[in-house]
Amino acid sequence: MALTGKALQKKADQLRHEVIDVAVRNKAGHIAPSLSCVDILAALYYNVMRYHPNDPRWDKRDRLIFSKAHGCYALYAILSDKGILPARDWKDFYSSASSLLGCLDYRLDYGFEAGCGSLGHGLPIAVGQAFAARLQKKSFHTFCVIGDGEMQEGTTWEALQFAVKHEVNNLTIIIDDNRLQAMDFIINVLDRDARDKIKKLKGFGLAPVVCYGHDASKLARLIKPAGKSSLKIPRVIIAETVKGFGLKCMENIPKFHFRTPTPEELKLGRSYACRL
Repeated sequence: MALTGKALQKKADQLRHEVIDVAVRNKAGHIAPSLSCVDILAALYYNVMRYHPNDPRWDKRDRLIFSKAHGCYALYAILSDKGILPARDWKDFYSSASSLLGCLDYRLDYGFEAGCGSLGHGLPIAVGQAFAARLQKKSFHTFCVIGDGEMQEGTTWEALQFAVKHEVNNLTIIIDDNRLQAMDFIINVLDRDARDKIKKLKGFGLAPVVCYGHDASKLARLIKPAGKSSLKIPRVIIAETVKGFGLKCMENIPKFHFRTPTPEELKLGRSYACRL
């Protein structure tokens, strides 16, 4: 049964709480890039996507290619909550007792559709998968979550050109737009201004939609029509997020790309606590 409204947002915030607790307890890095995409993934798995938790190989399932694979902690938390991957593997993540990696690998029985540790690979995989599904007249929809820093990869733009040229409209691309890449702000590295990526996407023949990325319910309503789209191109949603969202000490601060917070920093609290 799909979650909606406040129930969906409550689930997203519970997952965020769990991600922080597991990662901090086990001293796992990459907390910040994981926190920016919690609401996106919650919207997909608890409202939008069609899949069977007890059968991760179901042929008609919707596919998620999670391209920003270093920020996979929220995905681990969700798949554990759904019973797809063993809870103990997630609870013991980043220890010798867990088989989970710091970057997502390909393990279909755990619900991992692709290994994307090297950035720029996820979108080409998603485009190929969606294109093949259309050729084979299969009804599943493919979703791809990419990072905004990852949009500097040439493979991303090659994949977009192919998708537009071949009218791959059974694909939805969601950009986790937290405006940070690794240890710096994107605008200091490549983008000329805040609207640069929008101009580029439009130049490639796409019609990106911009939305707030920390409201799971609104995200679900925006994403859901994608499976019935009359467009002849992939849908592109730019979800404006905050890297490290949820931890006041970590939000929008480049040095926390991989760094774990100290006990003193954690005392600053959690910015979403009022919603739990």
